Amino acid sequence: MAGSNGKQKSVRSMILSLGVIVIAAASVYLFIPHDDHAPDIKRVDYRVELLTARRAAPYPVAAPEGLPETWKPTSVRYRADQDNRWHLGFQDPEGQYVAIEQSTQKRKDFIDDASQGGHATEVTQEIDGRTWTRYTGGRYDALVLEAKGSTTVVAGTASFGQLTKMAQALELKKS
Repeated sequence: MAGSNGKQKSVRSMILSLGVIVIAAASVYLFIPHDDHAPDIKRVDYRVELLTARRAAPYPVAAPEGLPETWKPTSVRYRADQDNRWHLGFQDPEGQYVAIEQSTQKRKDFIDDASQGGHATEVTQEIDGRTWTRYTGGRYDALVLEAKGSTTVVAGTASFGQLTKMAQALELKKS
């Protein structure tokens, strides 16, 4: 009978140890702060880069005019050495990503890169007298405007409604 008493103590010790571990894990969860929402993204001022790009680019550079303050600009860059590539990123009012991309790069390669694998659909939209083509199937949905010498892409995780709002706000200008 001495052997069975040892087994009972062993099982009892395991149950007590498990209880102590559960209590410790619950305490850690309750008392250590954790934040489940996305961090606040810093707003950037893109005016200087926009003026620079409009002077340097061989095409009219696109930037929004009149968007509400709820659209937060988050990133900007112009790379003359990378096919005159213009990028302006935003967080829309719903927290989704929207980017304006322009380039003189070979159209197919540029659209594939900007939409991250999107493919043209049969759907087109007339926005301010310009015909935009919808692209889907990639990481981002996109609206694409083909012009002589450059391509403009409005792409992101936002809905086509939000992408359309951005495309409607775009002013294509050259300095």
